Amino acid sequence: MTDDIRLYMFQSGSLKCKVHNIKMNEGAGADYAIPVPFFLITHPKGHTIIDGGNAVECATDPRGHWGGICDVYWPEMTAQEGCVAQLEKIGVKPEDVKYVLQSHLHLDHTGAIGRFPNATHIVQRSEYEYAYTPDWFAAGGYIRKDFDKPGLDWQFLEGTADDHYDIYGDGVLKTVFTPGHAPGHMSFLVTLPHSGPMLLTVDAAYTTDHWEERSLPGFLASTVDAVRSVKKLRVLAEKTGATVVTGHDPDAWANFKQAPEFYG
Repeated sequence: MTDDIRLYMFQSGSLKCKVHNIKMNEGAGADYAIPVPFFLITHPKGHTIIDGGNAVECATDPRGHWGGICDVYWPEMTAQEGCVAQLEKIGVKPEDVKYVLQSHLHLDHTGAIGRFPNATHIVQRSEYEYAYTPDWFAAGGYIRKDFDKPGLDWQFLEGTADDHYDIYGDGVLKTVFTPGHAPGHMSFLVTLPHSGPMLLTVDAAYTTDHWEERSLPGFLASTVDAVRSVKKLRVLAEKTGATVVTGHDPDAWANFKQAPEFYG
């Protein structure tokens, strides 16, 4: 059965932006482009999508779907890069997905919500509540129509009380509470039968520069929390020997296997 446990890495297009949007106060206005990853864990108890990348609507009408934030982050993707279409290419049907696990609810991570009819959607309660009432500087990052959908089955985690929450109960997939980039941000420790532990930092560490404490992220809800979350993840990576997968690093991302290849 362990051969059924796999980690697939997908890219739902990219975002065109500026260096300073990713690395605070750096780049002197230079253009930049970052990948928009999402992940699939296949498991005998049902499959889990981690985030979902950009909503597929961005492929045909970015400004209509995202509005003014397109002036800062411009999504480039095709309809075939939407999460449903990409999973179907590897034989995973929407009804096969048991969990949609949200690191947070920013617009480039909500592409799976409401597209998988049997899925329980798991998110930090603090993130869900903040997404509905964000502060002015953060409001552009939350596209309410992506997550405010009728009939969804939500499961809420409670911050430090549910730190290292074990999704399947077998150690394969654990959440790690890493606020800072967003109030309810989570990272994920995936422990695979052959490839070993892999730490998906998501936006707790956009890039290797953030991970190595050389840069601050270009967007923050709390600088102090963001810095401390990286330190927490560094301790976890050292303790477990995990391979570290940063959230949006165009150089590091290219070194990982992309679906349909997988880690098992």
